[in-house]
Amino acid sequence: MSQPVAIVTGAGKGLGRAYALKLASQGINVVVNNRSHQHQPNTADAVVAEIKSLGGSAVAEYSSAQDPNSGANLLNKALDTWGRLDVVVANAGFDYPQSFHKQSFTDFEAIMDTNFTGTARLLHAVWPHLRSTGYGRVVVSSSTAGLYGNHGQSAYAASKAALIGLMRSLHHEVRNHDICINAIAPYALTPLTAKWFPENWASLFSAEQVAESLALLVSGDNRLSGKVYISGAGKLREARMQETGGAELTSTCAVLAELAGLDALDTPDSASQEFEHFLL
Repeated sequence: MSQPVAIVTGAGKGLGRAYALKLASQGINVVVNNRSHQHQPNTADAVVAEIKSLGGSAVAEYSSAQDPNSGANLLNKALDTWGRLDVVVANAGFDYPQSFHKQSFTDFEAIMDTNFTGTARLLHAVWPHLRSTGYGRVVVSSSTAGLYGNHGQSAYAASKAALIGLMRSLHHEVRNHDICINAIAPYALTPLTAKWFPENWASLFSAEQVAESLALLVSGDNRLSGKVYISGAGKLREARMQETGGAELTSTCAVLAELAGLDALDTPDSASQEFEHFLL
């Protein structure tokens, strides 16, 4: 039986590099994606060379997440090189942290296009193939900003929240297949996050720590899907969307205060189930 094949986007540095190295160390062939920068060596090539020096197998792919053909390019690279695809790690993303009222809409759209639409392009291209083979392990890169919001990260938070909705919907579409799709919200010191982490936390919040969690999610032994996991510093948490019990609607704001005081009781599995529970 041939070795499994993975696509890892945004894999030239930081978390993506750590993911690619970890998967390669487990005998997985890796398509290492990172977009080309004019007049600069492509970091994807450096990661491929690193993997090969350690005895692994990898090829570089240079599509930008903003390229409409990026998803098809990545799928074709995997199939043309190894004839199969088993694992997809949609990690490419970036941010321009800025208050919403100060941020240009051009920058807002660029963040959404890379972080959300770029991932959607990839998943839209690989989804028919995974369904036809009946197997896949997929992880999208979200963020606690997408779960809870954050000052100065309106576009980034919106893009990462949108990925959670996409991931959960795709999870429901492949319940009858051996395809698991989850989201990971990482805490790691990378070029993107360095300004928020003290330097002395570098070893504690390493990208390699998160890569250990990633490896669990893409393992063939994993059967959990539609989940959001927060990972960092050697720890893993599951983030859940919960609802309180209901309160009868009145014409005063007291009902809002009443809801705020209620304990969370329910964790619906889908929007359809939430509607059923809402009527109870």
